[in-house]
Amino acid sequence: MGALLTELQNGWLSPEDFAITFVRLTAAMAVGAIAGINRELGGKAAGLRTHMLVSMGAATFVLTAVRSGMVGADVTPVIQGVAAGIGFVGGGAILKSGEDKEIRGLTTAGSIWMTAAAGIAAGLGHILLALLASVMVWIVLAVIARVERWLGTEASNRA
Repeated sequence: MGALLTELQNGWLSPEDFAITFVRLTAAMAVGAIAGINRELGGKAAGLRTHMLVSMGAATFVLTAVRSGMVGADVTPVIQGVAAGIGFVGGGAILKSGEDKEIRGLTTAGSIWMTAAAGIAAGLGHILLALLASVMVWIVLAVIARVERWLGTEASNRA
């Protein structure tokens, strides 16, 4: 019983560390929601919850590494693993139609990838960077899509 109690207490954070962790995970959730709301309103398969979970998952990976004592370049392999792994998730969103040879889902895959990047930034404590990147993702998804429609390229057909 003593070993179980010791193991459970090993992961406890000080009140300050808990607050930092809470803020970073909350920020990751929020930046994921920025892209996710746009995708949800567009009726895409990867919507609000998916983008929030991807961002929080990426933040959790880097937070775990940092909380385990990794610093600086030691965290780089964790970031590389998240970036590569999320590429497979995004790859699952890409479909190629056999009849008209149209590729769909590239924008969704890109938004998932950017959401993971913003989550990594939030997890590392770069909350302003994460927020700025997410706002820029929203600009690409919402504003640039309107520009493409105005130009007649119909971005919605490729998303």
